[in-house]
Amino acid sequence: MSRVHIAPKSGFLASAKEFTTLLSIVLVVRIFLFGLYQVPTGSMETTMLVGERFFADKLSYFFRNPTKGEIISLNAPDFVYSKNPLMRLLQLYVFGPFPFNLGPDNWTKRVIGVPGDHVEGKIEDGKPVVYLNGARLEEPYVNRYPLIRIRTQDSKKACEQLEQEVRSAFGNAFVDRTMIERFVGQRMDFCPRSYDPSVGYDAQPFYRIDPSKIASTDLIMPQTPIRPDMSETPVRAGANFWNGSDVFSVHLRQDEYWCMGDNRRGSRDCRVFGPFKGEWIRGRIVLRLVSFDSTENWWIVDLIKHPIDFWKRVRWHRFFQWIN
Repeated sequence: MSRVHIAPKSGFLASAKEFTTLLSIVLVVRIFLFGLYQVPTGSMETTMLVGERFFADKLSYFFRNPTKGEIISLNAPDFVYSKNPLMRLLQLYVFGPFPFNLGPDNWTKRVIGVPGDHVEGKIEDGKPVVYLNGARLEEPYVNRYPLIRIRTQDSKKACEQLEQEVRSAFGNAFVDRTMIERFVGQRMDFCPRSYDPSVGYDAQPFYRIDPSKIASTDLIMPQTPIRPDMSETPVRAGANFWNGSDVFSVHLRQDEYWCMGDNRRGSRDCRVFGPFKGEWIRGRIVLRLVSFDSTENWWIVDLIKHPIDFWKRVRWHRFFQWIN
């Protein structure tokens, strides 16, 4: 009796099929089920801190719309999408900023108004307040801590680098250390961080603060309004207006949402870019997984760079917490 020999599948074809299947599963999970997000800025302090990782539920919003008070993940509203339908679809649901900036950044904000709502921002008794459909909104989640300005670079190293560059280009005769320090101080970027003035720098509850990196001891006080004369050029759309300040009035149309950061003095939100479309919403933030006082995109990188100090940056008390 003759035997039939079945040739084994090519190793390359088998591997390609397995990779395609795995990729399909990953895409389905990423698009329809859940997402993992890292907080890159302090716009949601102190509800969410820079360096924290969160679990987002994506499935719910396929069956219902976002509701007021929920914290959402959304695509950056200022991202310019491709005119190619397929590329736009990938940018909306698959691509992100890493590693090649093919897609938009992911932002986290709190939903303040939903389609059909009238959202108003006013300044009353010197404090910013929000009205929703004519009723003043109580917002216990808004950050009540002042912000302190922290340099994003080591000023000493920045001065040394600039001094070396000046020496190389012009010689020692052109080096003025005082002028270099002043120039670096004026040009150096800084980020605001929530600060508890009742305790010292070494006992801060949110971020470790290095006194040498403090750009200014003048605090940005909470509930200090951003007035219209301090903000950007007003944007008007019929009866609606906003300009980056705490004074605005918007009637939300169908599929329009209004969101703001809990850290009102440190958030770029709808006060700047206006209402946003529901298609930009990716999911609902539900669970804080881990919390590291780090700006690295991958915590393992920080661990490799600082194998001992890294463990002092872990906020153990903020692991595995439900978010509301």
